[in-house]
Amino acid sequence: MPLDQVDVDKLGTEEKEMSFLEHLEELRWHIVRSIVAILIGAIGLFVVHKWFFEAVMMAPTEADFFSYQALCRFSNFLGMGDSFCMVPPPFEVIAVGFGETFITAVKVSIFGGFIIAFPYLLFEVWRFIKPGLYKEEQKASRGFVFVCSTLFLTGVLFGYFVIAPFAIKFLTGFNLPGVVNKPTLSSYISYLIMFTAPAGLTFELPVVVFFLAKVGLVTAESMKKYRRHAIVAILIGASIITPPDVVTQFLIGVPLYFLYEISIVIARRVQKNNAKKESQIAA
Repeated sequence: MPLDQVDVDKLGTEEKEMSFLEHLEELRWHIVRSIVAILIGAIGLFVVHKWFFEAVMMAPTEADFFSYQALCRFSNFLGMGDSFCMVPPPFEVIAVGFGETFITAVKVSIFGGFIIAFPYLLFEVWRFIKPGLYKEEQKASRGFVFVCSTLFLTGVLFGYFVIAPFAIKFLTGFNLPGVVNKPTLSSYISYLIMFTAPAGLTFELPVVVFFLAKVGLVTAESMKKYRRHAIVAILIGASIITPPDVVTQFLIGVPLYFLYEISIVIARRVQKNNAKKESQIAA
């Protein structure tokens, strides 16, 4: 009997086969639990929304923000004095729309709730797809929730502590004659979300390459072959999620390129494992 048939038989004895409607019902409850998790986080943040705005959302606009202080200390450590020290110019964030403060507080709470609940959302995804995997695939995907959550949160923190300060400094310091720079609350929050959420998603590149290599859609050789194209795509992507500032684009482009090189190593390792399994089956 073929090996894959044996695995299917074993899978059938361990997991009860479900109909299409049962799968839809199961998916519905996974989605419901995920939404509830986001709402719990959002409600918790909305309860403390004043503290959350002051300590987290508006912190990058203050001169004593961690990133500005750390960069200044690093500059002094190198013996360059205050050469690298920077702070955003003083500016006011205004609310011009009726109910803008309330709507923005709700939006920020939901966004924060999504960030907080992200590991649980991945856990629900894993619970849904796990019954459809063979034991070997489940073993190979072990740590999926932890790795994806770590990469996503690392990307969000990178966007918050690295991209956002440089972007805010550039955007608030760019002036036109006769124009007073007073950003609206909604525009500031939208940009801050743009600096963090996309960074978290782009940091998932190694995981995406892992699964694509698993199914044979991506190989280490093809990624090496199109490395130059990837660099161009990274620069374009960095210019989209960051303001037209060369320093900020460089800050997001370098980590993405580093992740691309790590993804090549991952793809090569997956190929070796796939070749080893094929040779065992052939034997």
